Amino acid sequence: MAPFVNFQNIRVYWLAFVAYWGILLFGYDTGVGGGVVGNVTFQKYFGMWGADQKTKNQKTIDNLSSNVVSVLQAGAFFGALTSAPVSGKYGRKPTLIIFILIFVVGAILTTVATSPTHGLKLIYAGRVISGFGIGGISAVAPAFVSECSPKEVRGRITGIFQIMVATGVMLSYFVNLGVGLHVKGTKLWVIPFGVQLIPGGIMAIGLLTIRESPRYLISVGKNEEAIKNMAYLRRRAVDDPVVIEEIAEIEAAVVEEREARANLGLKEAFFGKGNFIRFFIAFFIFFLQQFAGQNSVNYYAPQIFASIGYTGTKNSLLASGVYGIMKVVATTFFIFFGVESLGRRYSLFISAIGMGTFFYIIGAILKTHPPPAASATTVIDESQIPPASKAMAGMLYIYVIFYSMGWGPLPWVYCADIFPTRTRHYGLTTASASQWLWNFTISKITPTIKTALGWKMFIMFATINVGAMGTMSLLLPETKGRSLEDMDVIFGSITAEERQAHIEAQQRVADQEAHNVVGGGAHDSEGSDKKDSIEKVEKA
Repeated sequence: MAPFVNFQNIRVYWLAFVAYWGILLFGYDTGVGGGVVGNVTFQKYFGMWGADQKTKNQKTIDNLSSNVVSVLQAGAFFGALTSAPVSGKYGRKPTLIIFILIFVVGAILTTVATSPTHGLKLIYAGRVISGFGIGGISAVAPAFVSECSPKEVRGRITGIFQIMVATGVMLSYFVNLGVGLHVKGTKLWVIPFGVQLIPGGIMAIGLLTIRESPRYLISVGKNEEAIKNMAYLRRRAVDDPVVIEEIAEIEAAVVEEREARANLGLKEAFFGKGNFIRFFIAFFIFFLQQFAGQNSVNYYAPQIFASIGYTGTKNSLLASGVYGIMKVVATTFFIFFGVESLGRRYSLFISAIGMGTFFYIIGAILKTHPPPAASATTVIDESQIPPASKAMAGMLYIYVIFYSMGWGPLPWVYCADIFPTRTRHYGLTTASASQWLWNFTISKITPTIKTALGWKMFIMFATINVGAMGTMSLLLPETKGRSLEDMDVIFGSITAEERQAHIEAQQRVADQEAHNVVGGGAHDSEGSDKKDSIEKVEKA
């Protein structure tokens, strides 16, 4: 094995590492809210209990808790939509810088929310603004990383997205556990909200060390800069055949897209040949992901574990932390060892059936062996947790393993796979907006569903897992091992023969451009050579 320093794609992994700090924030912010609002001190401080501070108003708690958690997703929805025109005009890197700075402003507002009269308003405003930043990052970062990744490892590198989400959620559980056990007063939420400024700062600084996407640069006509950036990312010379071939594929795809979609508008972007089905997949796959049930557990883990018998601050938060660890480990194992071997379709199918099976079992046990009525903050000894509750917790841990080997990471990987350069920012924006729209919906309704349905909630999610998600998994085209430029062929925008003719013609253009970058060749012949090659592309 080559030494680590000689690892060919190390700069691509570094780019993903930097860009995905924002995705860690995505996970952290979605997980931290449920733990904060589940704390009795927070509830009493902001008037969620009765005037005597002894009577709990469950309806008020459900309503305000869902507001605190869901306003983040509402902001993220609009951030994701805004990211498309910004990314298309200014590039991937500048767009990420803009959105991470917006996030930091929101994070500061939530951190200073200590007033009993105005604090809740600051939390709402801060989480909306933070959500706007996270929404933009969640739309741009996967596209940026995917565009810079070689096809051999694109699924693995793009899938790091979900590892960072899972890591962020896990960290939020343990931060809430730590402050819940050792901190009192307003610091119970000031510290969890303040911690998010650390990864935000790391990402803002890290973005200064990476380069713009070669695919984006080619799409705006900066071809020579694109060659330099591609050579940098691949750790090769600008005239290396590998770099030339990859640039040629991208340029051929861009030429095709410009010819086929000149003066592209929204109507043509969404309904052009081979496009609508891709946008439908991007929208619907995230609708199903959000109704898999995992995010209901994600956002309200302490409350969910309390509902199956893990009551008390320590028990519910510790069980949530173990859930977070299982998710990180399973996601990491799948991304590095499974995503490029099992393929997209079968991984999604196995994941859906596994999730549904264990949710059916949890629902059945909860129906036949309900735990004693208690809240997430009722203090009981660990030895008093019923065996049935321990069994259900174990099922939840196995459930999240199946989620992490398919429907957790793969919707992001799949959507990053299927869109061409010209419509990529629209496609990833649609995917991200759909994710945040249904994310908002599920985070808003989960407390009410949990209170109203009880054990039936797990049966509902299990039926969606097996019926809808299992079926869709088998209907999706397989994209494993295919280049981004192959996707137009897979979805019928162009034939394989037409694509090959374009690549061969564009190869000559790329050869000449690389020759110019290294200073060779007669400059006076550049224009005519390039013109001849482009004319051959157009004729093809």
